Amino acid sequence: MSEDSNSALTKLIGRVFPKMPNFFVALNSQCDLAVAASDALVKFMETGDEQWALQVRELEHEGDRVKDANMDTLNSAFATPVDREDLYRAIITIDHVINYAKTTVREMETLGVHPDSYTAEMATMLREGAESLQAGYKVLETEPAAAEAHAQAARKAERNIEKCYRRGLAELFDIERLDAMEGHTGTHALAQVMEVMKKREVYRHLDNAGDRVAHAGEALRDIVVKLV
Repeated sequence: MSEDSNSALTKLIGRVFPKMPNFFVALNSQCDLAVAASDALVKFMETGDEQWALQVRELEHEGDRVKDANMDTLNSAFATPVDREDLYRAIITIDHVINYAKTTVREMETLGVHPDSYTAEMATMLREGAESLQAGYKVLETEPAAAEAHAQAARKAERNIEKCYRRGLAELFDIERLDAMEGHTGTHALAQVMEVMKKREVYRHLDNAGDRVAHAGEALRDIVVKLV
């Protein structure tokens, strides 16, 4: 067969059976952004420096761009390495982790809440969860069974965030601590109550961010089950 005939046949096969997109690379790119965004969130919680809050927002915008590109690829793909529904869940749940990093920053800015030891601890655990997702998706294509442990680690990060959240609440609403505060009446008392409620909202938001990490870990585990 001539070289021209081979080329024509290759083109024909390419039209009938398009090359499968590498969704493993696509998901890895989202995980990289989730780790970067959660790392910037940790730095913001540790320093209170607004440059890190700005970086979280910028990374979330980039995350939206990558998520949209991955969704377009999924919608137009002729074939996929795993079920489309599983890939859809993976794309969406990883993006939710990035979104919650940004919305945490925005909520703190809106309420005028400054970082404290609890927000820093929960953000650190959120980053650990994102790193577990990154490690799991990195080996998913070549060693899917090895990704299971990383999926479990992501879910463990959520449980640790929940424990920290409850410790934070216990301290916020500790009667003896509140009683020791200055200004038990009037505007001082109201300001103290408002501060407690605002912090509680931020703690709750970070706890919900942990839930998103757990959902992403479950999506990863569902893919592992079908690949192994």
